[in-house]
Amino acid sequence: MKPSLLCSLVLSVSFSTIVFADGPADNMADKVRPVPPPGIEISARDRAELEAGVQTLGRDLEALQTELKDKPDLLNLVPDARIFHNAVRYALQYGEFYKTNQIEIARKFLAQGTERAAQLRAGTSPWTTATGLVARGYVSRIDGSVQPYGLVVPNSYNVNSPHSFRLDAWFHGRGETLSELDFINGRQQSPGQFTPDNTFVLHLYGRYCNANKFAGEIDLFEALENVQAHYPIDENRLVVRGFSMGGAACWQFAAHYAGLWAAAAPGAGFSETADFLKVFQNETVQPTWYEQKLWHWYDCTDYALNLFNCPTVAYSGEIDRQKQAADMMARALSEEGIELTHLIGPGTAHQYHPETKKELDRRIDSIAAIGRNPVPGKVRFTTWTLRYNKMLWVTVDALGEHWERARVNAQIADDHRVELDTLNVTALTLEMAPGLCPLDTTRKPTVVIDGQELEGAAVGSDRSWTAHFQKAKGLWRSTSVRGAESGLSKRHGLQGPIDDAFMDSFLMVTPTGTPLNGTVGAWTRSEQTHAIGQWRSQFRGEARVKNDTELTDEDIAAHNLILWGDPQSNALIARIADKLPIRWNAQGVHTREAIYPADRYVPVLIYPNPLNPERYVVLNSGFTFREYDYLNNARQIAKLPDWAIVDLTVPVSSRAPGAIANAGFFDEQWQWRSH
Repeated sequence: MKPSLLCSLVLSVSFSTIVFADGPADNMADKVRPVPPPGIEISARDRAELEAGVQTLGRDLEALQTELKDKPDLLNLVPDARIFHNAVRYALQYGEFYKTNQIEIARKFLAQGTERAAQLRAGTSPWTTATGLVARGYVSRIDGSVQPYGLVVPNSYNVNSPHSFRLDAWFHGRGETLSELDFINGRQQSPGQFTPDNTFVLHLYGRYCNANKFAGEIDLFEALENVQAHYPIDENRLVVRGFSMGGAACWQFAAHYAGLWAAAAPGAGFSETADFLKVFQNETVQPTWYEQKLWHWYDCTDYALNLFNCPTVAYSGEIDRQKQAADMMARALSEEGIELTHLIGPGTAHQYHPETKKELDRRIDSIAAIGRNPVPGKVRFTTWTLRYNKMLWVTVDALGEHWERARVNAQIADDHRVELDTLNVTALTLEMAPGLCPLDTTRKPTVVIDGQELEGAAVGSDRSWTAHFQKAKGLWRSTSVRGAESGLSKRHGLQGPIDDAFMDSFLMVTPTGTPLNGTVGAWTRSEQTHAIGQWRSQFRGEARVKNDTELTDEDIAAHNLILWGDPQSNALIARIADKLPIRWNAQGVHTREAIYPADRYVPVLIYPNPLNPERYVVLNSGFTFREYDYLNNARQIAKLPDWAIVDLTVPVSSRAPGAIANAGFFDEQWQWRSH
C-alpha cells in the first residue's frame, strides 16, 4: 500500500476494518459525502421477513412494558431486549446494512430480543448474571432513546461476589458504518484490546461517531450509572482508555473529569482542534472570534493542568501521524510543570506495538491497584466553562467570565486550615463526603482564599464537610448557599452555549400558527426537519417532538425546550418573547446594537426558560455543527455561541444555517453583552 493512501485511512475499533476518511476531498464544503454512508440494497424477501420480525418483536416489547409495570426490577431490564429490536429497525428504516452477512445478524438479533423478552416475562434474566461478553442497554434521559453498550464481565464475578470490581471504560475508534447492528454484534464477538484480570470492561457506543462529545459524552455517565446499578463496581478504580477517535475521547474525559478516574490511557487520536486539522487534515482553519473561544470547550490542551489529579499514561506509534495528540498534550503539560508519561511503539504506525502494550498494561494495572484518592491533600483545577466545574473536593459555582481561563489551586495545609488561590472564580464550594474529611471536628476550619482568611462551616461528626464561598467587589465571604448571588446567573448545566441544551433532556416544539412571513416560515420548517434528521444520524436518537398547542406544564418542567418558528407562529415563543434579551416581532429582530428586518433575519439563541429557569429554551437551532464537520471528528465542535442573527438571504450550507450577521455570548447574569 502506498504511504499516501495509508495516511488517508482511519482504523476502526478492532483495527481490522478500514474506512476511507480524512482525505483532501473532505476539505470541500460544497461537495460533502454523507455520514453515515448509504448502505447496500437488500432483497425484497429479506426486507419483508425482517420487517415482519421487527413488528412482531415491537408489539411483544410494548405488551411486556405493560405486563411488568408492577415489577420495576424486571421492567428496568426491558432495554436489554429492546437494543436488538432497535438495531434491526434502524438498519431497515435508514438503509444501514453495510455487509451481506448483516442480514443473518439481524435475524439473530430478532431471536435474541424475543428470547430476552420471554425470559423477562417468565421472571428471569440470565444475561444479568452471565460472565464474558454481554450486550446491554439503558434509556437516555436526553431523548428517551434506548442506547446500547457492551460489557466484558470477568470470570471471577458472580452475584455473591464479596468485593467491588475495577472497571475500564473503552472508547472506540472512528467507524462511519458503526450502526447499532454493527456495534452490538462486535460487542458479542470480541472482548476488545484490553481485558485486565478481575476487571469489568465497559465498551461505549458513544452515540456513534462523534469522539464522545456532547450526547456522546453523556453516554459514558449514563451507561456507567446503569452498570453500577447492576454490578458491584469500585468507584475509586475507574479507568478510561481508548485509541484513535477513542484516544481523543479518552483525552477529553481525562482532562475534563480528572478527579473521577484512577487512571487514563489515551492512545493516538487528537487533543485539540487547530493544529490537528492543519497537520492531519491539511486544512486551513479560519474560525470566527466566537468559534475560537468555543475551542476551549473540547481543546484538551487548555485543561492539561487537570491531569495533576489523574495518573495518565499516553501511547503513540512512533510513525503514527496521530502521535501529534500526545505531543501537543506533552507541550501543554510541560507549561504546567508536569512531564507526560508517553509510551511510544517503535517503528509502529496506527496500532499498538505488542511489547509497548504490555508495558502500558503493567503501568495502568499498578496505578489501578492503588486506586483513586477522593480527598487528596492538593487539588489543581482549571476550566473555561461551568459545564466542567468540579475537581475532587473543589467545585467552581460561578465564573468572572466564561471562555476565559479559571483556576483553583487548593491544599489542606493542616488539620484545621485550607488554602486556595483562584483566578476568574466568583463562587466555589469545598465538599468532602462522610468519613473522608481529614479536618479537625472540634473547631471550624480556617479557609484562606487569595490571601483572605475566612471561617468555614463546621466539620460534621460523620467527618463530612461542605463550605460555600462567594466573591463580590473583590472580597470573599462565607455563605450558607451554593453559587452566585441571588438572581439569574450562569451556573453548571445552565451556562450555554446553544449545544449545551442537547446534553440533557430536550423537547422540540413545532409551531402550528401562521408565520410572520413566508421566508421565515419556510426556513424554520426546513431547519427543524434538518435538526430532527441530523439528531438521528449523528447522535442515534429519536428527538421528542410536540406541537406548541400540546405542550404541558410537565413538559416545561422536565425538558429543555427547542422552540421552532417565530412569535406569531409558535405560542410558546409568543408567551416568552418579552422576557428574552433579544426581542422579535413583525418589525424585526431587536438587539441593543441594531434592528434586523423580520423578512430577512431570524435569531437563534439559548436562554434560561422564563417559565422554568431551571431549564433552557433554544430558538430555532439544533446542535450547531453540520455535514461538513461530520467528516473529521476534530471539527465536531460548537459553531455558534449563546446567540446569533441568521441572514436568510444566504442559502443554508453544509457549514451554516445561512450567513451569520452577528453573534455573541450573554454575560454571567444572562444579560446582553457587546463584544
